[in-house]
Amino acid sequence: MAEKVVCTNKKAYHDYHIVEVIEAGMVLLGPEVKSLRAGRANLKDGYAQIKNNEVYLHNVHISPYSHATHFSPEPRRVRKLLLNAKEIKKLIGKVKEKGFALIPLKIYFKGTGKAKVALGLAKGKRLYDKRADLKKKETDRDMERAIRKYR
Repeated sequence: MAEKVVCTNKKAYHDYHIVEVIEAGMVLLGPEVKSLRAGRANLKDGYAQIKNNEVYLHNVHISPYSHATHFSPEPRRVRKLLLNAKEIKKLIGKVKEKGFALIPLKIYFKGTGKAKVALGLAKGKRLYDKRADLKKKETDRDMERAIRKYR
């Protein structure tokens, strides 16, 4: 079954070292699901936080659905994520370590029609790490161009 990606957080891979990726379900309301199917979401400043052994997604913008009736939820409301208790306990241990954060990497629909979010267990990069990554990316592109040129 294929998955339809709604949005990705490209900046997360630039700003963080992604150690592990966890798939979680989201508690959404009807108009939010319709809006996601239309591809109207933004993960730019989003993060996940653990409170009372539950995981919540903060600061993720899902635009209001234009054809909704009288009720449209707040675009940046806090959304609960659905994870097993075992997974949450594992995340609590990791997040308490110095420098780890839970960052949403992408929102997508599984083949079953369920909306999922890929959470990355991330550690912040230093400025010199970011520069090194950009330099490596640039040299890889140059090598690829050179290889294509001589084929």
